[in-house]
Amino acid sequence: MNPQSSEPVAVARDGAVAVVALNRPQALNALNAELLDKLSQTLRELDADPLVRAIIVTGAGSKAFAAGADIGELNALRSAFTGATKARNGQAVTLQIECMKKAFIMAVNGFALGGGCELAMAGDIIIASDNAKFVQPEVNLGLMPGFGGSQRTTRLVGKGMAMYLCLTAETIDAQEALRIGLVQKVVPQPDLLDEAKRIAQTIAGKAPLAVEGTKRAINAGAHLPIADALEVEAVEFGTLISTADFKEGTSAFLEKRKPNWSGR
Repeated sequence: MNPQSSEPVAVARDGAVAVVALNRPQALNALNAELLDKLSQTLRELDADPLVRAIIVTGAGSKAFAAGADIGELNALRSAFTGATKARNGQAVTLQIECMKKAFIMAVNGFALGGGCELAMAGDIIIASDNAKFVQPEVNLGLMPGFGGSQRTTRLVGKGMAMYLCLTAETIDAQEALRIGLVQKVVPQPDLLDEAKRIAQTIAGKAPLAVEGTKRAINAGAHLPIADALEVEAVEFGTLISTADFKEGTSAFLEKRKPNWSGR
């Protein structure tokens, strides 16, 4: 995807799938304040759109998904308060993605540096092109990850690997990211968007309330003791039993036909 728009975020529709491109290719899609604000607004609108059932986030051009926070903006920070505020603003976007109803596919092309890697980790599924590179380089700047990297990396790949990635700032390629569980699939770079769309369309064809409930249960349960997490699952399961889509799905199965989801 190579949008011609001058907007920091570009959107294209493909049926029930929305493709959102971080659109600062001249700056390797660095996450400055303007881009993050526009991304947050765009995703909020898409999540509220009943015609959209899955969202892909990618980077414009083939060089980078996102090159992290804008270093010029970081360099201008002068106090612990402004630094913490900057971190919280970035964290708010990643939390927004996790808490949204729709499924998010992160299509990582090229570099995912710092904040770019942190943004990718907020998605539900990460698909990487074979030229993708992942790195948390903040210690090279006298910093640490601030958009959720120290926490999501630990949850995704374990404490030891998180320590390794965040303390060494070493770059890993797509295959290593797949091996450690940071990404779910690696495809040739020219096929990245098509594969992301295929997965998004597959999810978009499922019962939307079931997708929402599953996402909530996984995200909530991942941080809870197993007994509490199972209760979250039971409540979400029970809630779905009362929906029209559950009746439609089971009826369609018994009648050997394709279900017609209403989202109710």
